[in-house]
Amino acid sequence: MRRILIVASIVFILGFMTRSVPAQFLGAPMHDDFRDTSILRPPVGSKVAIFIFEDLGCPACARAHPIELQAAEQYHVPLVRHDFPLVSHVWTFEGAVYARYLQDKVSAKLADDFRTDVFHDQAAIASKDDLHQYAQRWFQKHGQKVPMVLDPTGALNAKVQADFDLGKRLNVTQTPTLVVVTRNNYQIVCGTKTLLDPTQLVPILRAAIAQTRTLPAVKHK
Repeated sequence: MRRILIVASIVFILGFMTRSVPAQFLGAPMHDDFRDTSILRPPVGSKVAIFIFEDLGCPACARAHPIELQAAEQYHVPLVRHDFPLVSHVWTFEGAVYARYLQDKVSAKLADDFRTDVFHDQAAIASKDDLHQYAQRWFQKHGQKVPMVLDPTGALNAKVQADFDLGKRLNVTQTPTLVVVTRNNYQIVCGTKTLLDPTQLVPILRAAIAQTRTLPAVKHK
């Protein structure tokens, strides 16, 4: 009986370690506090993707932003962007709504340009009034007009909130949380107390691509 209990305990411990310390594409496996990792999957037709949970007012997100764009373009992988506006940043939720307006009503390219410029100029935006004035100037400069009511049905607000809720479901605790994902695995680049360096994105991404090179893409239902 004692032997059976010992064996069962070993199996339980090994199973817990397997769940808590996922394999990685590069380096030694590391523990993370993610919960529902089923959301970490590449888009249909892709083997590898870069996931990012970001806040438009986060200086670390601003530093990571050009690294993400360059890596996605260089290695031809999708960048799956999620808004995670921190409560302590009073204007960033509405900033994300402006970006969603451009994405849904104008073009994804212009929305990306808006995010890039906001990251660059974030030191000049300290309040919702600052944001509204910045957006008015930015839209005018790019041949657009801010509507009198940006989100009359609340649909854009709901999309930003859905992104935030998705991050909470995953247990995102800080920004930026940057993750390289394949259909079977993932590795955090930054987003924990010990993983803070977005420049590690490229070597991790290259390792993930190398590991999936011979695997067919999967169509997720």
